[in-house]
Amino acid sequence: MEIGSAIILGLVQGLAEFLPISSSGHLSVLQNLFHMNTLEEGHLFFDVLLHLGTLVSIFICYWSDIADMVREVFIVLRGGRNAAGEKVTQPLPAARLFMMLVIATLPLVLIVPINGLVEELYYRSWFIGIAFLLTGCLLFVSDKMTPGRKTERSMRISDALIIGLCQCVATIPGLSRSGTTITAGIATGLDRQFAMRFSFLMSIPAVLGANILSIVDAVREGFDVSLLPVYLLGMLTAIASGIAAILLMRFISRKSKFGFFTYYCWAAGIVTLVLSLSY
Repeated sequence: MEIGSAIILGLVQGLAEFLPISSSGHLSVLQNLFHMNTLEEGHLFFDVLLHLGTLVSIFICYWSDIADMVREVFIVLRGGRNAAGEKVTQPLPAARLFMMLVIATLPLVLIVPINGLVEELYYRSWFIGIAFLLTGCLLFVSDKMTPGRKTERSMRISDALIIGLCQCVATIPGLSRSGTTITAGIATGLDRQFAMRFSFLMSIPAVLGANILSIVDAVREGFDVSLLPVYLLGMLTAIASGIAAILLMRFISRKSKFGFFTYYCWAAGIVTLVLSLSY
């Protein structure tokens, strides 16, 4: 693997993981149509590092949320007492957020039996093109919705389950995980900014679980130690671009809608379909 390919793949992974344009779809297109293949060339370890890079991005940008969840969950486990042993009487919104994230993650178990079928779709560029078009339609619909006011203090278990089921559907390459879950969140009445925050925090157990499964195969496959600097450069690129994408999405959720990404996904879908039919 060349340095240029590692940087491009890291850039695409970081940006497309958090922008509502599907990282899996873009990486598949790069691999299938432009022959930047990380798996068939024995670079599974690099693929794992790219996903770990996006995970680091979330931890950096949402560290305060993560720290609050850990602190409040421990208060719950201590029977409602803090580290000093004092009874806590105020609400624990971060602990409730953690519970909702756990509930939203549970439906991913449904994907395990059909994971092989889902992975086959990564090599069907025409299918990814159609999924890009569907992602654009989802974003178009989300812009037409009126966001609600629900946050971690008021969202319901049914809201978390609906968003979690939509995340299962979004394991399909080309269908944006963030775009699908943010749209689902807005549809259930979540505040737009909270829907985005919930979507990104949801990716922590999803990405972590996928990496745990992949890292076993990566260790068995092994990797060329001489390529480690190239791999790490790609990972650092994924971290930096992931942070940039999260900050951009925060700005967009406050100031505007997803119109640009809607048209981008439609254009990407058309281009992918044309290229896949040309090969």
